[in-house]
Amino acid sequence: MRVLTPFLSLVLISTAQAADWPTLLGPTQDGVSAEKGIINPWPKAGLRKVWDCPLGIGFAPPVVANGKLFHFGRFENACRLTACDPATGKFFWQFEYPTEYEDFYGYEPGPRACPVVDGNRVYIYGPEGMLHCLAVADGKVIWKIDVRAKYHFHQNFFGVGSVPVVEGDLLIVAVGGSPEGRRPADLRDARPDGTGIVAFDKKTGQVKYQTGAELASYSSPVVRTINGKRLGLYFGRGGLLGFDPQTGTVGFQHKWRAKIEESVNAANPVVIGDKVLLSECYGVGTALLDLKEGKPKTVWTDAEKDRLDQSLRCHWNTPIAHAGFVYGCSGRHDNEADLRCIDLATGDVKWIQRRTFRCTLLMVDGHFVCLTEYGDLSLIKVNPAKYDEVSKYTVPELVYPCWAPPVLSNGLLYVRGKGRLVCLELIPHR
Repeated sequence: MRVLTPFLSLVLISTAQAADWPTLLGPTQDGVSAEKGIINPWPKAGLRKVWDCPLGIGFAPPVVANGKLFHFGRFENACRLTACDPATGKFFWQFEYPTEYEDFYGYEPGPRACPVVDGNRVYIYGPEGMLHCLAVADGKVIWKIDVRAKYHFHQNFFGVGSVPVVEGDLLIVAVGGSPEGRRPADLRDARPDGTGIVAFDKKTGQVKYQTGAELASYSSPVVRTINGKRLGLYFGRGGLLGFDPQTGTVGFQHKWRAKIEESVNAANPVVIGDKVLLSECYGVGTALLDLKEGKPKTVWTDAEKDRLDQSLRCHWNTPIAHAGFVYGCSGRHDNEADLRCIDLATGDVKWIQRRTFRCTLLMVDGHFVCLTEYGDLSLIKVNPAKYDEVSKYTVPELVYPCWAPPVLSNGLLYVRGKGRLVCLELIPHR
C-alpha cells in the first residue's frame, strides 16, 4: 500500500454531509450523492491525490462503510477482499478464497460485482458464483454458499456480475439457475428453472424464497417504493422482472432484450416515481414503462427505431435521471459511444457530446463527475440545455479499462482502472 499524504489520521469534516457508499451506485443505488461543497472548477493539474494502491485483477468498484473501504479483486488463483482505511489506505485485513474461473471472452477473470456492506456484515459475490457473508470487523466467514453448485446456472459470457441487494432481513441475489445439463452452445437455448432471484436470510444464509423464470444478467436487483408498496425489480437476461421483495411473488415479467445471442442487459433499472427506465445497447435500446397500475405500460421505446435514431443505448453504465431528464453514456463500443441527455417523458434527445468513449457518471452538488474507460475525469454541470463542461483532466495513474463507476464518500472520490485504485480530494477538508 502506498500512502502519498503526510497525515495518516486525516478526518474529513467538511461542508459535505458525511456519507457512506456501501453498495453499487451508492446508498440510494442511483449514482447520486447528497454531499456538498465540491471543488469547482478543478485545478488545471487535476484533483489532489490523497493516496493510491495496487489492485488485483477485476472490474468491481470499491465501497465505503463503517470506517472501512473494501475492494474485491483476484490475485493469481484466489479472489481477495481487502479492508483498509478510506482516508489513508492503511491496510486492516484481507480475506481470500480459491477460484478457477476463466472468462469465455478472455477478459480479466476477477470479480465484476462490488462488495455490499450492511451493518456489521459485508457480502461478496464472486465471478464463479461463490457468495460469502463476512464480518466487517475482521473478515471472518459468517456463512457461505456455492451458488452455482446449488442452483446450476450456466456461465454467462463474463461470469457473475450482478450485485446483491439487502432488503430488511433478506439478501436478494440474482442467480438465474437452469435445469442440470451442459451449457447449450447457443445461450438463447438455455431455459430458466424459477430461480431468477433467490432471497437468503442475510444473517444465516438460509434460503427464504426463490422466484422468477429468468436467467442471469449483469444488471443488479433494486427495491423501490412504488404506489406505496415495496417492489423488487430485476432487469434479467430476458427483460424486467417485478416481484414482492418479502415473499418473492412475481407481479409481472416484461420482455426487453436484443435478439442476438451475445446481448447482455447490464444497466440497472432506473425508477422515477411510478415509472421505470430500461436501457441496453445491443438492439432494442431504451424503454420507459409506467407501473402505476401494477403492470408495465409502455410510455415510449426505441424498439422500432433505427440504431442511429435511438434515444439511448446504455451498455454497462446506469443512466441518471434528474428533474425530468436522463443523462447517460450511449453506445456499445468505445469508438461510437457518446454522452447524451434525453427528455424522460418523450425520449427526445436534448444534446449529444460525441467521442466521449464509454463512461460512467456520478451526480453531486449540481454536477456530474464523469469517468471514461481511458481514465479521463470531467466535471460537467447538470444542464438539459447543453453539454456544459467545467473541468477535465486525465488521471495519470489510471490505465484502461476504467469500467468501474466513481465512488464518493466523505469528500473523497475513488476511481479505479486496470490494477490500481486512486483516491482524490473532491471536497476539501475544512
